[in-house]
Amino acid sequence: MNEYVSALIIGIVEGLTEFLPVSSTAHIRLTQELLSLPLDDSYWKMFAIVIQLGAIGSVLVYFRERIVEFLRSYPSGQAGRHTWWNHPVALVLISFVVTAVPCLLMDEFIGDNLESPEIIGWALLVGGIVMWIVDRACSRRAKTMQIEDMTLHQAVVIGFTQIFAAAFPGVSRSMATIAGGQLMGLSRPAALEFSFFLSIPVMVAATAFKLLQFVLETPTAVSTQQWLVLAVGFAVSFLVAWAVIAWFMSWVRKHGFTPFAIYRVILGSLTLAWVYGLLA
Repeated sequence: MNEYVSALIIGIVEGLTEFLPVSSTAHIRLTQELLSLPLDDSYWKMFAIVIQLGAIGSVLVYFRERIVEFLRSYPSGQAGRHTWWNHPVALVLISFVVTAVPCLLMDEFIGDNLESPEIIGWALLVGGIVMWIVDRACSRRAKTMQIEDMTLHQAVVIGFTQIFAAAFPGVSRSMATIAGGQLMGLSRPAALEFSFFLSIPVMVAATAFKLLQFVLETPTAVSTQQWLVLAVGFAVSFLVAWAVIAWFMSWVRKHGFTPFAIYRVILGSLTLAWVYGLLA
């Protein structure tokens, strides 16, 4: 298949799944498999990471007023009740550090798991069950209705849950953050909004690291066509993710995460059935 068409398809998949709790990494890897792209190829590994930055760009655009509001009010907050360490900006950065340090140390382990459809299948299945249980158990007991009321403890725990998402592709960074937030007493909208904001430093750092690693370790220069293919995936993921964010924020205020949990269980089961040869 033409590489530009492959980039277009993967960009759409990335934009659709980056912020939904269904694991964009799992969907991209499975899509690459269906498109017969080499999962062990360093370029396509880098491609799968870098186009996520396109989706993250949509967060900056969609929440631009909210982000500017937070930055301007740091450290005391608009109501003057925050400090340098419990302001939403600080909590996002603290949660990021909690996630980033262990993930950096586990980079090789994470890379190996990215190539395993079996791990992806189990992560989708188990993660779906966990998400359903957490959403049912915690949605009506939420005490933190907006991220301005979050505590340092809540941010640290949410950052810790993201380690599982990084280590086991298919868990989903979004699912881990949302479920971790709900377990710590956040409402569905608050958990989702914090997940969006936390995605900015997490994915920018991950993208920069992988891109630099690719450039340093690749013996031959990246061709002009490869950069253009990457640009197509990047742009498409940005546009699709922008639409998804607007829809998802509206959905969560009225509904729960059960449909996504069911979808995860079905996709995980089908993936495992394919891995174990039951669909042959």
